[in-house]
Amino acid sequence: MFSGIVEAVGRIRDVEDLASTRRFRVEAPEIAAELELGDSVAVDGACLTVTDRDAASFAVDVIGTTLDRTVAGRYVSGSPVNLERALRMGARLDGHLVQGHVDGVGDLMRCTKEGEYWVMDFRIPDSVHGETIEHGSITLNGVSLTVSELLEPSGVRIGVIPFTHEHTNLGSLDAGAPVNVEGDLIGKYVARILAQRGLDNA
Repeated sequence: MFSGIVEAVGRIRDVEDLASTRRFRVEAPEIAAELELGDSVAVDGACLTVTDRDAASFAVDVIGTTLDRTVAGRYVSGSPVNLERALRMGARLDGHLVQGHVDGVGDLMRCTKEGEYWVMDFRIPDSVHGETIEHGSITLNGVSLTVSELLEPSGVRIGVIPFTHEHTNLGSLDAGAPVNVEGDLIGKYVARILAQRGLDNA
C-alpha cells in the first residue's frame, strides 16, 4: 500500500529484455540504499518488486501484462519515474490510499499555467471516470491528486501546485504524454456495491 506522496524522481538507467520479463534499472540514490530485496516500490504508481540493488540504484523485473497495461512499456534509458516506497504500519498518510494496481493508461490533453499553479487536463479510462467525483482523489503516475473538475466524456482537471510540478515527473509531461491511472479505492468499492444492488444506473 502507498500514499501517493512521491519520495524521489529516479531515472531509468538500463533496459534489458530477459526470457519472460523486462528488467529496468532505476537510478535513485535518494532511496536505493534503504531498499531490501523483495521490497515493494511504486514506480509511476505501479507496484513493483526490487530484484537487485546497490547504493545508488535498484532493479525491477516487469512481466508482459504490466508492460501492456502501464506506461512501463514505453520506458527508455533516461525516462524520469516517480518513486515511493511502501507504507509502514503507523506511518502518516499524507495523500490517500493507493494500491499500486494501475487501472489503465490515460494521457495529458493540455496544460496551462494560471498564476502560481498549473491546470492539467487528463483523459482517463472510462471505467475510472465513472468512479471518480469532483474533489475526490485520483492517482496519476503515482501522485496523489485532487480532482478539481470532471470533464466529459472521460477527463479530469487537476490543479498542480509548484512543489508537485517541480518534484514529480508531472512537470516534464508534454501534451499527449501517457500516464498511469489508478482510481480512488473507496470509489471502486462504492461502485461495486451499487452495481451488485442494481443501483449503478439509478
